[in-house]
Amino acid sequence: MSNVDLAERVGLTPPPCLRRVKRLEEQGVITGYRARINPAATGRPLEVIVSVEVAISDKKTLADLEATIAGYEEVIEFRRLFGTPDYHMRVMVADHEAYEHFQTEKIIGIPGVARVISHLTMKKIKVSD
Repeated sequence: MSNVDLAERVGLTPPPCLRRVKRLEEQGVITGYRARINPAATGRPLEVIVSVEVAISDKKTLADLEATIAGYEEVIEFRRLFGTPDYHMRVMVADHEAYEHFQTEKIIGIPGVARVISHLTMKKIKVSD
C-alpha cells in the first residue's frame, strides 16, 4: 500500500506517516515486505505440509540435516519444533509425482531421518499475509 493510502487509513498526513514507518523499520518492528506469489504461476501449485522425526540428537548430524533441507528450493518454510515431530516444513512442488520424488530422493536418505509424515491440504480456511 502506498504511504498516502496508509496515512489516510491511520489519520495522518503523509510526511509524519512516512517518518513513523521509517522509525518502525529502523527499530526492527517492521522487518521487511513481501509479495504474494501465485503458486500455479510458478509451476509449483501443490503444497505439502511435512513432519519429520529424527532418530539422532548429536549436534553435527542435526546441523547437517537442517542445512541440507533448508537448501532445497522446494522447501518454502522449515521449523524445528519442541516435542514431536522434530521438524515441520512446507513444500511446494508441481504435482504428486514431484513430491514423491522429493520425499524419496531428497528427504528419506538424509542421515538421522527416522520418519516422514506428509499432509496434503484439502482446503485452506484462513491464510495470513
